[in-house]
Amino acid sequence: MKITIAGGGIGGLVTALCLNKNNYEVDVYESVDEIKPLGVGINLLPHAVRILDYLDLLPELEKFAVKTSDLIYANRYGQQFLGDKRGIHAGYKWPQFSIHRGYFQDLLYRTCLKRIGAEHIHTGHHLQSFEQDQSKITAKFINKNSQKLIKTVQSDILIGADGISSVSRQQCYPDEGPVVFSGNVLYRGTTLMKPFLNGSTMAMIGSNKQKMVVYPISHVDADSGLQLINWVSNLKEEGETRLTERDWNREIGKSFLLEKYADWTYDWLDVHQMIDKSKAIYEFPMSDRDPLETWTFGRFTMLGDAAHPMYPIGSNGASQAILDAAALTKALNSNKDLFTALRAYDQERVPATGKIVLQNRKKGPDAILDLMENRFPNGFSANEIPHDEIASTMDKYKQIAGFDIESLNQKEAQL
Repeated sequence: MKITIAGGGIGGLVTALCLNKNNYEVDVYESVDEIKPLGVGINLLPHAVRILDYLDLLPELEKFAVKTSDLIYANRYGQQFLGDKRGIHAGYKWPQFSIHRGYFQDLLYRTCLKRIGAEHIHTGHHLQSFEQDQSKITAKFINKNSQKLIKTVQSDILIGADGISSVSRQQCYPDEGPVVFSGNVLYRGTTLMKPFLNGSTMAMIGSNKQKMVVYPISHVDADSGLQLINWVSNLKEEGETRLTERDWNREIGKSFLLEKYADWTYDWLDVHQMIDKSKAIYEFPMSDRDPLETWTFGRFTMLGDAAHPMYPIGSNGASQAILDAAALTKALNSNKDLFTALRAYDQERVPATGKIVLQNRKKGPDAILDLMENRFPNGFSANEIPHDEIASTMDKYKQIAGFDIESLNQKEAQL
């Protein structure tokens, strides 16, 4: 069976590796001319790391990713009200990794070149359109800059893994319209600095009106004692805003952020100094799309941000794309008829990811930040923390996102 993947991001490359391991003939077509290690930090949750373990990627990941030990929540005064163990530290079979998105994608790309072969990885090929009949599906790829046709490819299946601005999704849903903007803008950066807390902790600080997410994405350097820290500021926009499309590479100045976080200095983390020491800051509007009824049309289906772009809440974006890759491969393995397989994949993943998209719009697990801000705007004492209410919110989200420990630990590192 010959399979074409449009998109060489995390979802597309993991899908290629899963399919290749199961002896499918696969080609990846990526829009950009050169895959570079761009972006900032992401988290990979245990249910996704299980799939990466299946692909024998954990030894390489462990060389430069941080095994997240704890997730803490704190108010804007730096008072901590929740410490949640993560990954293997919480008893999962697999770790949670905090990692530089670009380094991770580069690892996937290099692994694809090695295992699948450079002749099957095509950069500079932007999907223009596709059409199909009973026997095949045909995709046309162009040079994005010149708009000239480069190649016409025929295969048994076409997978649209071409991101939130997906051409393939637009062809299936031409009247869908633009992305849904949340009214929040993220400002993302990395800072080389001394580790905070134990050097493997992720922190959520503030409320959803003004939030700061902080976590390390490298090991501590033995010589300097410094660590690369990823941070994400979330600010609620007031009134109209020009930002709607997501773009990882829109760089901005830092002066207004320094003003916003002027007094966010704690004995365990100096947020203001962290922003000031960052070399580059990127502006990223928080947006998604409404869940779809189906991703699958005959020999075509989609995955990742093309299928279910979601708010970056709960560390689920990249993880859900990885789960798509595994579910699609398993469906193909379990069904002799490809149309039946694609429908089975669709029936599993569409409702699962749709629930997460909608839950993230309700702030996901970060709703506990607003709970504490609204209930204790001037800070709290230790005996006032509603531990049971907070724990219930966290447990509910883990179940919706598919990484509650009881069900996940029953699985093996297989599809």
